[in-house]
Amino acid sequence: MHGETVSAAFFAPWEPDVEPYIRIATGDYSELCKAHSRDDALAAYLHSLAHELVHYWQWIETGLITERGVLVRASNIVDRYATTTDHP
Repeated sequence: MHGETVSAAFFAPWEPDVEPYIRIATGDYSELCKAHSRDDALAAYLHSLAHELVHYWQWIETGLITERGVLVRASNIVDRYATTTDHP
């Protein structure tokens, strides 16, 4: 929206009849797997998704989007997921 390069984004519409959406860039998956591991690459995507989901929940609850507490909430989501699944 502002011309910044990002790995994920949440679009919160100004109009109530327009659907919000989340986008996550996945074009670097092979590079992430080579540089780290498949598990870490997937965790990076999950963290991006969790981060944007927290923004969505903020928008639903308050109509506002801030970075306050987002990193902690997103990390908690990924950590909870990590304890419930096998790691490739």
